Amino acid sequence: MNIESRVEKIVAVLDKNKAEDIEAFNLEESDYVAKAVIIANSRGGKHTAALYDHIRVAAKELGEKILAADESDDWIVVDLEDILLHIMTPQYRMRYSIEEFLQELKEGKFKATEKIG
Repeated sequence: MNIESRVEKIVAVLDKNKAEDIEAFNLEESDYVAKAVIIANSRGGKHTAALYDHIRVAAKELGEKILAADESDDWIVVDLEDILLHIMTPQYRMRYSIEEFLQELKEGKFKATEKIG
């Protein structure tokens, strides 16, 4: 399954479970750790955790592997191999402006200039 199809399925799970302001960034052409990043707003701490629970169940059904997750009440980051998912409260999303960084990354503003090792 290609990256776009996988992202669409994850976005559908989030949308079905009332996540808000869902944005997906295809970063396959960028120099970044993931091929795609999805950002979604929750309506609060309990909703953040509930959305993650829905993603965990759906990941198994979709054949996705969750490598790691970093959880707090306001922000959960989920590593789905080559897709990163950020579920956060609107306040955290505004504070950290991740989509601004991702848009600049997508536009090629940040590039690796030298190999290490």
